Amino acid sequence: MTTESDLSYPAHWEADVVLRDGGTARIRPITTADAGRLVSFYEQVSDESKYYRFFAPYPRLSDRDVHRFTHHDYVDRVGLAATIGGEFIGTVRYDRIGADGRPATGPSDEAEVAFLVQDAHQGRGVASALLEHIGAVARERGIRRFAAEVLPANTKMIKVFTDAGYQQKRSFEDGSVHLTLDLEPTAESLAVQRAREQRAEARSVQRLLAPGSVAVIGVSRSLAGVGAAALRNLRDSGFHGHLYAVNEATTRDLLDGVRAYPTIGAIGAPVDLAVIAVPADRVPEAVAACGEHGVQGLVVLSAGYGESGPEGLARQRELVRQVRSYGMRLIGPNAYGVINTAPEVELNASLTPAPMPVRGRTGLFTQSGAIGIDLLSALVRRGEGLSSFVSAGNRADVSGNDILQYWYDDEATDVALMYLETLGNPRKFTRLARRTAAVKPVVVAKGGRHTPAGHVVRDTRLPDATVSALLRQAGVIRVDTVTELVDVGLLLASQPLPAGPRIAILGNSESLGVLTYDACLTQGLRPLPPIDLTTAASPADFREALAAALASDDSDAVVVTAIPWVNEQAPADDLADALRSAVAERPGKPVAVVHVELGELVEALAGVSAPSAPEAPAPAEPGPGSRIPSYPAGERAVRAIAEAVRYGQWRRDNAEAGQVPEFEDIDEAGAAAQLAGLLADVDAEAVLSLTDWDARELLGRYGIRVQATLPAPSPDAAVRAAGVLGYPVALKTTAPHLRHRADLGGVRLDLRDEAELRLSYEELTEALGKPAELQPVVQPMVPRGVDTVVRSVIDPAAGAVLSFGLAGVASELLGDTAHRLVPATDRDAAGLIRSIRTTPLLFGWRGSDPVDTPALEELLLRLSRLVDDHPEVIGVSLEPVVVATEGLSVLSATVRVAHPPARGDLGPRTLPSY
Repeated sequence: MTTESDLSYPAHWEADVVLRDGGTARIRPITTADAGRLVSFYEQVSDESKYYRFFAPYPRLSDRDVHRFTHHDYVDRVGLAATIGGEFIGTVRYDRIGADGRPATGPSDEAEVAFLVQDAHQGRGVASALLEHIGAVARERGIRRFAAEVLPANTKMIKVFTDAGYQQKRSFEDGSVHLTLDLEPTAESLAVQRAREQRAEARSVQRLLAPGSVAVIGVSRSLAGVGAAALRNLRDSGFHGHLYAVNEATTRDLLDGVRAYPTIGAIGAPVDLAVIAVPADRVPEAVAACGEHGVQGLVVLSAGYGESGPEGLARQRELVRQVRSYGMRLIGPNAYGVINTAPEVELNASLTPAPMPVRGRTGLFTQSGAIGIDLLSALVRRGEGLSSFVSAGNRADVSGNDILQYWYDDEATDVALMYLETLGNPRKFTRLARRTAAVKPVVVAKGGRHTPAGHVVRDTRLPDATVSALLRQAGVIRVDTVTELVDVGLLLASQPLPAGPRIAILGNSESLGVLTYDACLTQGLRPLPPIDLTTAASPADFREALAAALASDDSDAVVVTAIPWVNEQAPADDLADALRSAVAERPGKPVAVVHVELGELVEALAGVSAPSAPEAPAPAEPGPGSRIPSYPAGERAVRAIAEAVRYGQWRRDNAEAGQVPEFEDIDEAGAAAQLAGLLADVDAEAVLSLTDWDARELLGRYGIRVQATLPAPSPDAAVRAAGVLGYPVALKTTAPHLRHRADLGGVRLDLRDEAELRLSYEELTEALGKPAELQPVVQPMVPRGVDTVVRSVIDPAAGAVLSFGLAGVASELLGDTAHRLVPATDRDAAGLIRSIRTTPLLFGWRGSDPVDTPALEELLLRLSRLVDDHPEVIGVSLEPVVVATEGLSVLSATVRVAHPPARGDLGPRTLPSY
């Protein structure tokens, strides 16, 4: 009897998934303990669905059926169930079959698959999710093809198969449709999977931000405390849906003017969103009541979870499990809340007092309530409105990834601002950010280089600089402070992207213009000579100068500097009107204003006014020039423009996606067989460092040739090795403490005959130690060039990362290494070698000959393919790689391998497990 506690039970197949409508379900293996659930599930399935499943009337399951459908060996026979509230809503099973269609065992690589979904849950994407997961299970068990028999009238199930994106064959036999699916992931199947993921996760967030009804649980009768504040903010901000207060001890029909009930179950109407503000020990009861009432999502303001220590962390994990078991999603715990300024919603389910921020085009996500308050205040103070705001607290469920999925196709959001303390899944975040950044800016301030209490994330070995490089590769604008987050967000939300780095500077202060000019140089921009309008300049003079700069073909952006007039005869409103008029006449270039003690100008340029009453109509969309961002220092304005310039260049560079090239000489099957043999006797958790011979053989299968290296334990052995390789040769030490340390004298080059070799061997051993300690080797000489280092590592959180830098102590000391995620495209490879500060050495520095960078790019792409094709390869270091004017030489290689994880990056959709 197999149960979830048995050692044979594949617990790693369990997963929470988001369905098409935004709800969640749990997918897990079916066990012998599920007999009762299976019978109950089958009783709720319609006769038509049963007919489609069994091709005949089949009103009930026999005892033999129940036994067969609940007893599996999890190899040749597997059953999975999708559950909500612990009850089955859908099932899928496969049975391995042979060429004759009869039950079989390995090595047969085909299985028959069949689904059944409860009628009430059809159309939610349950079968599609089950297909992804059963397909991953099958691949893990050596099954490469699924066969299915479907009645022609069962169009929904046929569509599940045909829309999956797998390569397939279809035929009509004996009155049924015979489908064969190749389970090897394809570009199309991956695209289908990710598109479904985006729609489902975006929908789950949309249900949280646009509910038709909200209940606040934990509103005190004294109307004090967090719950009462949340209720008041919802009411006073003009929420358009139904609002309820819940307090178990209430004896009144109304609490603070809102209909009150003792329990959520007593509300005789649906509740879409519940805001929970009760002590942590009472939250499970509230969650259960919400789940039983059919609530779709929760905002848990309550503290006392992961941020409070190990006991609170265990409570937080149990909270997530409980919430998801009911098919709900969770913001929090320890959350600050959510805001949606859409005029048809006007939701302020947060601790931000009414009136809430005005309608705008900027979305804001934070993991910190305190930072959320700071950012909201800064944006409102500088006249920027919001489309939506989410402060997720411990983000135990809904995270920044989910919000990016929502913002991607949210027409109300033009700019995404994010304050992140951790990246729970950096690989997924960069993937989503790259897609979002292609259509709208994503600006990220990442606080804390440690994991704050309450945040449960996968460990990462990547330094912060590497994470930052990967984010920029994805088009993310990475800033260091929340002040910069606001500065950059304001510019991007109100101004067009610059077409280049040429910056015009004009204003009534020569000194301020010079400081702004210097700031442009610091940021790598190309400033034009500042235009000094003198302190006597009038608003009309500003308007004329700005119009000329905007009309000029020599500039891509303009910075206007302004200091107060001595006679105070020119009101700030006049100057703001003049600048706006010039921009309106010549739109298309970004404009930023740097001011000194001109607070009224800031408000005039931003159009700041008192927040309107809830019943007031929404303001009209602003036109060109209606808002111009202003900054109290030239460095801040220039930094914002510089980020916009870099982002604009990234958009142009990535207008056409790069390609992962195909290499005809790659032996993928041979590499897989070699790795399988090498790992056959290696423990599941162990890491194997390959011998030089095995490493050269594996790399050679991907067209990466490593120079021959022969051991030289004695002078005579060195001479014999040189005779095999041919003079001239190099003599090197390979001891770990001397490896790749030419600066310590452990390398002798251009040894042209036996005499030179013996002399060098003697000098080496006398200076550094005995041969047994030095482990000398002999290699053939290769053409001289630039020494580089190429590496790839598997990070637990980010996945495979490709790295490049120049060899040598200086580069290591300065951290001058560039990184890209695998699989790398041709664009990635070209950008990788051009991203380090020492790049000029590759392209002819100080009259030297440029090296063969195309050969270097090909090497990077071949290594990327090897690591991407074979997740068993967890680390490769090619050092040094000597890049000559023609070709390159890999002088040394180390390769580490291990058994791959059960689910790779191409695995099925699943929510993070906490």
